[in-house]
Amino acid sequence: MHGLTRDSHSHGKKRYNGWFMPASIRIPDGFVEELKARVRPSDVIGRKVKLKKQGKEWVGLSPFTNEKSPSFYVNDQKRIFKDFSSGIGGDVIAFVMETERLSFMEAVEKLADEAGMQLPKATPQDEETYDRRKRLYACCEAACAFFEARLRASEGAEARDYLEGRGLGAAAWARHRLGYAPDDWRMTIDHLKAESFGVQEIIDAGLAVVKEGGGDPYDRFRGRVIFPITDVRGQVIAFGGRGLQPDAKPKYLNSNDTELFHKGRVLYRYKDAREAFGSTDEGGLIVTEGYMDAIAMAEAGIGHAVAPLGTALTEDQLGLLWRAGPEPVLCFDGDAAGLRAAYRSIERALPHLQPERTLFFCLLSGGMDPDDLIRQSGPEAMKQALANSVPLIEVLWRRERDAEPLDTPERQAGLEARLMQAAATIQHAGVRAAYERELKSRKNDHLWQMRRRARGGAGRPDMPTKGAHQTSAPAKTRGLGLLVRAIDSPHLIDVGFETLSMAVFLDEDVATLRDVIISWPDAGAGVDRSVIATHLHELGKMRAADLLNSYPATAVIAPDGAEEREWLIALEQYVARDDPGAQITGARDEVTASPENWRRRRHEVAEREARVARLNEAAEQTDQD
Repeated sequence: MHGLTRDSHSHGKKRYNGWFMPASIRIPDGFVEELKARVRPSDVIGRKVKLKKQGKEWVGLSPFTNEKSPSFYVNDQKRIFKDFSSGIGGDVIAFVMETERLSFMEAVEKLADEAGMQLPKATPQDEETYDRRKRLYACCEAACAFFEARLRASEGAEARDYLEGRGLGAAAWARHRLGYAPDDWRMTIDHLKAESFGVQEIIDAGLAVVKEGGGDPYDRFRGRVIFPITDVRGQVIAFGGRGLQPDAKPKYLNSNDTELFHKGRVLYRYKDAREAFGSTDEGGLIVTEGYMDAIAMAEAGIGHAVAPLGTALTEDQLGLLWRAGPEPVLCFDGDAAGLRAAYRSIERALPHLQPERTLFFCLLSGGMDPDDLIRQSGPEAMKQALANSVPLIEVLWRRERDAEPLDTPERQAGLEARLMQAAATIQHAGVRAAYERELKSRKNDHLWQMRRRARGGAGRPDMPTKGAHQTSAPAKTRGLGLLVRAIDSPHLIDVGFETLSMAVFLDEDVATLRDVIISWPDAGAGVDRSVIATHLHELGKMRAADLLNSYPATAVIAPDGAEEREWLIALEQYVARDDPGAQITGARDEVTASPENWRRRRHEVAEREARVARLNEAAEQTDQD
């Protein structure tokens, strides 16, 4: 077993999920976490255990016991497994070790090979780096404990007043490890030196600053409320500090980049948020603009909130978000600055969109941030705002639509060019094509609505064809053109079936043509004009057949486009409300139809025809009497 054992009396060894490995085995810092982030547990475990999706987890029969009822669970978001029948649990590495009887290093190497990661060979330099980083971690942790203690000491009174004024009491301070950096030039340095850390270590940890011209180092954080920043494992690696004085420059100060910390690769509260997200039904983490917003949301019961560190979201930060969930929500102030942040995020995200990797946006109104909204209106108001989040494509559309007036053909063409240019940056072919279709459809709909408003809202009951039948249809046969368009573009019958069924056509032969169309077998698949005309002749509806034959051929209408919606809007004007003979003069802006079952539809038509026949019989009997 290559030095690994379950012996509880082993000495000088590091425990990994119950296994002991020699302390001399060292993997580059962060390699294991990166490996586990790249490997989906259900994919690896699913090769040995037949898993079935159950909510946010996978369930199957234990591979360790002979059970008949499944008690083995895999959670991809938390990246763990748990077997309740045997009590065994852990991460994907532990599973491979348990099931394949491999050592820790063998399991890591096996999974790294699957993930396309090469395990670096240990060198004396690696040992030195490991030891140095271990000291920096310890230095950051010691500083965090010092700042926490100072918050509760006499010099932390102003910081306590500030936090309490923001609705955060002592319990919240402890939960988020909030602290205070004394307004002194060397107090933090002196404390850490007393804890056996060297001055250079304190500088390398980002806690002390040296002037360019030389001189003694001094504390980086002075007179500030302190927010500890942790890595994906929860280890303190840096700090953010908020100035308490109105003239503090800058208002928020982060640690400088260090060997442990790169602000573009870290999200505030990421570990806590990811763990909290595992118990929610949301689609991803929630991104706020600052520390206090993320904390306010966590204290309001929305624990899966994070914050970037004073910068626009980077590609690395987007990667962290998508590891936690496919649909993170970016919650920004609804002011100009918030919109700019949203637009920058869109530019970063577009190339990386995939079928299960996108963004949603929650843009708060009134210039409020999440902290303001929660304190003013309570947690439910914040949850409602999040529930009303809009997808990335909506924000993209609004940005380009509102970029300039669309009052000339050139500007309208410019709109389409900008939309297609944005869609072209999406690397995934399927998502790119879907964006192109949807953005073109939105553009066409918007321009059509503009034209309708310019005409005073009037629709076109009978749309002219290209080069033929340019005049309005005679009053007695109004609606004929719409029906002909449906025959020449058969998918319209499917899309507008419900509206066609309810439409009232004053001309008997036009109404007959409609009844034949909607009762035609497999109408959405194809309708031949000559076959319908022959059928009308067989029914004795000669005039209806002549009307159809004499109407010029119409251009085919493409699915899901502006012309289709124009046709639907025009058709809607023939739907009666209370008076069966009345026509609607104002069409709805949106018409939706969901054709699913032709058998049901033909049955409805048959019932309608039967009712009409009974009424006709009754009328004839009345005439005879």
